[in-house]
Amino acid sequence: MANEEFYSGRRVLLTGATGLVGGWLVQSLLSRGAELTCVVRDFVPNSRFYTEKLNERVNIVRTDLEDLPQIERTINEYEPEAVIHLGAQTIVGVATRSPLATFNANIRGTWNVLESCRLHDRLVKSVVVASSDKAYGSQEKLPYSEESPLHGESPYDCSKSCVDLLSQSYGKTYSMPIGISRCGNFFGGGDMNFSRIVPSTIQHAYNNTPPVIRTDGSYVRDYIYVKDAVSAYEFLAQKTYEKKFRGEAFNFSNEEALTVLEMMSKILKLMGKSSLKPIVQNQALNEIRAQHLSAKKAREVLGWKSAWPVEKGLAETVAWYEDYLKSKEARK
Repeated sequence: MANEEFYSGRRVLLTGATGLVGGWLVQSLLSRGAELTCVVRDFVPNSRFYTEKLNERVNIVRTDLEDLPQIERTINEYEPEAVIHLGAQTIVGVATRSPLATFNANIRGTWNVLESCRLHDRLVKSVVVASSDKAYGSQEKLPYSEESPLHGESPYDCSKSCVDLLSQSYGKTYSMPIGISRCGNFFGGGDMNFSRIVPSTIQHAYNNTPPVIRTDGSYVRDYIYVKDAVSAYEFLAQKTYEKKFRGEAFNFSNEEALTVLEMMSKILKLMGKSSLKPIVQNQALNEIRAQHLSAKKAREVLGWKSAWPVEKGLAETVAWYEDYLKSKEARK
């Protein structure tokens, strides 16, 4: 939904290019003619950033988000007009095991990006920061609206609350053009973290083995297809540039709340494997039982709306993984 001409020839800096959403976003921005610089920490050969050879079409800066001088140098030298900050440690279990590393990557990394943009505010005209529905923490009133308080409790959730508040602070205190995105659980082709519910279920079904659920299956989540997420980030960056949002937050969602078991059932049905009975481990720690989003503000203020219902996104996702798993078998 972003204007096709907006990104043509426009310099964009992206963090998190090797992540699930990052790879799809790089591909989309390049197709729109953006001049892209990507901040990359690790070489992740299975990420779409490399498998689709997107790395060969962008500027790459190899550094940690925690390195303020390098982030500041990158913005100064590559002169982006728009900065889209997706880079983070995104795995809840990793955050629980290593909270300090997660706080450093997510919180320090974000203030480094924001401070570098502040120092070069004559260059940077739009900043988008990826927060999360996890920033809201556990609340009785659902769905979350942007007026819901932020009080994440577990290490990962807390890091996202801090990221969100830092972005609001910089936007309002320094009058910086910052838009904050809050999305639910991403899914789509190219997610190589097979501990997540969608790729894990598809892999088990492909191999005709019972899928595994870490929770009791009743946890409610908001699932957003990666192409919806890409459109949300592109749209928010453009609107922040045009309207100069000052630390304004927006929920992005298809507004389909599903339990883990319901999501798994949809995948198994699409793959013709409904007879497979899941193994329910009920071992989840530090996870919120129910969370989902209202996207009313995004519709009314931005004019954004979801184009990908869950089942439509799952159909593409299943097809992607079936091709991937077949090609992996052929290479053996």
